[in-house]
Parts: sequence; C-alpha cells; structure tokens
Amino acid sequence: MATASPRHLLDDVINTEQQQQEQQQQQEFLSSLETIVLTIFLSIIIIMTVFGNLLVMVALCKDRHLRKKKTNYFIVSLAFADLLVALVVMPFAAIELTTGHWRYGEIFCLVRTSLDVLLTTASILHLCCIALDRYYAICCQPLVYRHKMTPIRVAVMLSGCWLIPTFISFLPIMQSWNAIGIEDIIEERRALAGGSNDTSCVFLVNRPYALICSAVAFYVPLALMVLAYQRIYVTAMTHVRQIETLQRAGSAPVTGTVPMITVRSSTSSDPLEHYRLRTTTGSSSEHTPIANSRMRVETKAAKTLAIIMGCFCLCWAPFFITNVVDPFIHYSVPWQLWTAWLWLGYINSGLNPFLYAFLNRAFRRAFLVILCCGDERYARQRSCSYGPAHRGCSAASVNGTSMALRNGNQNSNISCSSLETVS
Repeated sequence: MATASPRHLLDDVINTEQQQQEQQQQQEFLSSLETIVLTIFLSIIIIMTVFGNLLVMVALCKDRHLRKKKTNYFIVSLAFADLLVALVVMPFAAIELTTGHWRYGEIFCLVRTSLDVLLTTASILHLCCIALDRYYAICCQPLVYRHKMTPIRVAVMLSGCWLIPTFISFLPIMQSWNAIGIEDIIEERRALAGGSNDTSCVFLVNRPYALICSAVAFYVPLALMVLAYQRIYVTAMTHVRQIETLQRAGSAPVTGTVPMITVRSSTSSDPLEHYRLRTTTGSSSEHTPIANSRMRVETKAAKTLAIIMGCFCLCWAPFFITNVVDPFIHYSVPWQLWTAWLWLGYINSGLNPFLYAFLNRAFRRAFLVILCCGDERYARQRSCSYGPAHRGCSAASVNGTSMALRNGNQNSNISCSSLETVS
C-alpha cells in the first residue's frame, strides 16, 4: 500500500494551518464588521430617542400655549421618562451587547436593572394615562371631564406613573426577591457567561415576580388603553353616522337648528373643545360640502388609534410574553431573542415623541419655531375672531388644513369648527 511521503504530510499540515488562519481572520473581520454595524445602529437609536424627547420638553418650556393644556403635561413627563431611558439605560445595554462583558460591578448591575424596569414601566404607565385623559375628554360630557381631570388629579396620576414602578423595580430587585428559588440557575448562567458576579450582569426572575411585574408594567395598562381607545373609536363612528344622517337630509333644505359635531384635539384642556353638539341656524344642505371631510377625519382618527396601539403592542408585547413564558419553560429562551425583544421595547421610547407630539399640530408648530431659531413665520396664529368685522378663522383645521363653516345668512357670524384627530 502506497503511503504519503513526509514532505507531502508536512505540506498538508501547513496548508491546513493556513486555511484555519484564513478562516479565523475572516471570522474576526466579520465579527469586527458586525460589531461596527451594531454600534452604529444602536447609536442612531439612542441619538434619535434623545433628540426627539428633548425637543418635546424644550417645546413645552418655550411655548406658553402648550403649558395651558393638561394632556401636554402627560406628554412632557412621558418624554422625560423616555429621555432617561436613552441616557441611563440604553448606553450601558449597548456597551454590554457590543463588548460581550459587563464592566461595572454587581451593585451597579442591580442599579442599572432597577432603572431599566422603573423607567420603561413609567413610560408605559404614561401612555395609559394619556389614553384615559383622551377618553374622558372625548367620550364624556364637559362637566364630567372637568370633574375628573382636575389639576390635583393630574398631579396624582403623574406621581403614580413614577411611584408605582418603584414597587416592581428597586424594592424587589435590590432585595433579590426576583431571584428567590432560582439562585442555582443564576449561578449557572454566570458560569456559562464565563465571568464572576463583577464581570457578568445576569438578570433572571422567578414565576411570581414575572407574573406580577408583567401585569403591572404591561397587561393592566394594555387593557385600559384598549378599552379607552375602543370607546374613542365608537364615539368617532357615532359621529360618522350622525353626519351621514345630516347628509341624507341635505336634499330637503329645511331651515332650523341643525346639530353640528365638533371634535377637537384631545390635547386641549377644555372639554368643550373636544366634543360638543352645537346648533347653527340655516339649511342643513349647506353643511354637505364638509361632511365628506368630516368623515375622512373620523377615519383618520381611527387609523391614528390603530397606529398608536399597533406600535405599542409591536414593541412591548414580544418582551412581556417572553417574560411570562420563560420561567415556565425552564429559562430556555436564547439570550439573543431576549436582547432583540428588549431593544424593540427601547425603540418604543424613540417612537413616542412621533406618535404623541409630532402628530400634534400645536407641538409641530413649536418644533418649527425651535428648529428655525424663532422664525416668526411659524409662530402661533391667533384664533379666529367672531363678529362682523372679523371673519377669518385660523383655528378651524383638519390636521393643519383650514376649514371654515359659514352660516346660511351671509350677514351672520362665522362658525369656526376645529376637526383634528385624537392624536
């Protein structure tokens, strides 16, 4: 039997070593490239989140008109929570993800984790409060709204958004209540991570903590938001049916009092500007030209609600579903999946300024004033004046599009109606 010569064997060994070195270099290059791309991607998320939420806070500080509206205090408090998520939580999570190591010790690991739970839960609770405020403003009578949303109650709700999360963050985490019964599993995870308590930040939760934390931070707020926005949607559809009735009656020009629905942005502090039935003297057929516009506004309101709830569920549902399921399947969810769901939730903090502020016409005008260094072209226009000498109307708009409703009598005053989506 022929055997390979020693020279051939040596050549094969050398070739094998060269191929292994080339593969190792290629893997290191790909790993470095992936790290660079991941770092850039995470940096963009953090920068955009900081910029958007900081802009919301500056707008409220500079624009006195925004400070007059109760809902805007929920929005700016939400922006502050999301800003802290971007400044305190995201950077350390990004460093740990890109380097693969935790460099800040066990104590700061617990503090960082507590801040993570605190701030993300506070952000979600703010979204719930905004939904409830919109429900009272749009679906309830004006006196009910004024009774429910007093300045003291708004302050209590805001305080609750910040105090409630402490009972599921710092208190149980710093006392290690989340680790009761799973200490061995946590130590095993630290050993697999190749580090000690000071070089690895492993956070696992037992079943009671997972259920209670997920219910307080996600499932209860989600249920309240669904109920509130469902009622808002029903109210919008009721408006559509009333408008269709007026449109069908338009073929018979009967002079008298015609009910006219006015729906304004829920960012207003006056419930009379949210939902009211007004009467206007004149022919009902004269309101037909804007009926289609009103129906388009109601449809857009429903779409806006779908976008708000869709983004919230898309960002946080995967994480909290996994958070509940993982303890019951012996913590078998891969860490890569955990990391993906967690950062998807962080992205929600960057989306909130666009969903709750940038879609609001008053905030957009304030943003333009800030970004354009106080350019007077973007200053707030004065609201419409009523009377024979003033017939302009700047408040009537559909997402920024001016719309005036003129009475049948040409000598009478103009009726200004503002139709904005609930965003």
